[in-house]
Amino acid sequence: MNKKLTYTKKNFYKESTEEQINAAFEYCKGYAEYLDGSKTEREAVKYSIALAEANGYKPYSFGMEIKAGDKYYYNNRSRCLFLFRVGSEDINNGIRILASHIDSPRLDFKQMPIYEDGGFCFAKTRYYGGVRKYQWVALPLALHGVIVKKDGSVVDVKIGDDDNDPIFYINDLLPHLAQEQSQKTLATAIPAESLNILLGSRPIADGEDGKAIKMNILTLINEKYGVEEEDFLSADIFVVPAGGARDVGFDRSLMSAYGHDDKVCAYPSLTALFESDDSEHTVMVVLADKEEIGSDGNTGMKSELFTDIMQSICAGLGGNYFAMKANSKCLSADVTACFDPNFSECYDQKNVTRINCGVAMSKYTGHGGKSGTNDAPAEYVAWIRKIMADHGVIWQTGDMGRNDLGGGGTVAKYIAEHNIETVDLGVPVISMHAPYEVVSKVDVYCAHKAFLAFCMA
Repeated sequence: MNKKLTYTKKNFYKESTEEQINAAFEYCKGYAEYLDGSKTEREAVKYSIALAEANGYKPYSFGMEIKAGDKYYYNNRSRCLFLFRVGSEDINNGIRILASHIDSPRLDFKQMPIYEDGGFCFAKTRYYGGVRKYQWVALPLALHGVIVKKDGSVVDVKIGDDDNDPIFYINDLLPHLAQEQSQKTLATAIPAESLNILLGSRPIADGEDGKAIKMNILTLINEKYGVEEEDFLSADIFVVPAGGARDVGFDRSLMSAYGHDDKVCAYPSLTALFESDDSEHTVMVVLADKEEIGSDGNTGMKSELFTDIMQSICAGLGGNYFAMKANSKCLSADVTACFDPNFSECYDQKNVTRINCGVAMSKYTGHGGKSGTNDAPAEYVAWIRKIMADHGVIWQTGDMGRNDLGGGGTVAKYIAEHNIETVDLGVPVISMHAPYEVVSKVDVYCAHKAFLAFCMA
């Protein structure tokens, strides 16, 4: 049999030296730190700016004079970030774009969240993105976000992750009383309006019945943060799983954490940018907000700010905007589903990504008959194939799930609409959208190597 005529996925461990495996594990130490410091998009922007400034990047303003070698970042409302390094080649040759998102499924405090009932104080929430509600009950939770007062001052909130912090919690029903609940589907067993955050149970001394526990909680919040109940009207308080990234398994080959989707692509995008100073290309990294809810709003990928910045760069370098866009190339750096043998019936096993087989390309996402997707053309996929081969990157392809079952959306289609070649390339994830997701350390490292190859080729 002529093996050259057949194709099989490559396993990183079988194809790599011990030195390369160790390099992958070492790389993920930095990624774990990034995860722990970036549980919300605001935190991810702040952490990413610190990394950028350490690598010589400076704030960008529209209309600035720019030249080859310049490094800039643009902070969009502390929830979205653009970074770019100006290359030496003609800007009409286009920009290499790595686009990830830094928001993740979570629970958000409602604007009037705090109430007392039945001897407890709770906070009302509205879920954000594609959560499976049953996964969020009886789980240690933390609060991250900001409260903005009427005078414009911003109060940072971060409680539940330090060992000395209290954690927060959503009550579940004991099995002894759950006969009716157990007959419901997973989607309906936990109603959205029952995802209420347990804040405490101790009443304030001499407090009014029915209000004393809430008053005690508000008093403690005021003592810690200097805010009143009205200030929650202008707050972004997010409920996220408590705890940091952890190794999984006896061999420590896997990582569990909140927010792999999509910081597992955001971090390699940043490190690839920082390591590609020798590239002649102008390279941009986009860390977008609101992907989990459709990429809308002025911090999502649909915002015209993306093209505004592209046009500003082009003008600053004296280029032709339409030529620059047409010659630009993008990787929509987003995660995909990894084959899980516990749910094998959900996948087309001939077309699914596998653990430890490298970064994964999804030529199309969407659902059903390729609806709602950017279906990358064969020519662009072939160009990516050549880059991966030339730089020795271990990679694979795969669908999100079997026909008429799986599917999803990324920022790819919104970028492709601007006449920019785009394809999805990201890390396979187990338990995607769960409070704690799992990835392979070597797959994360392969994403970094792939993004770096894209910047350099």
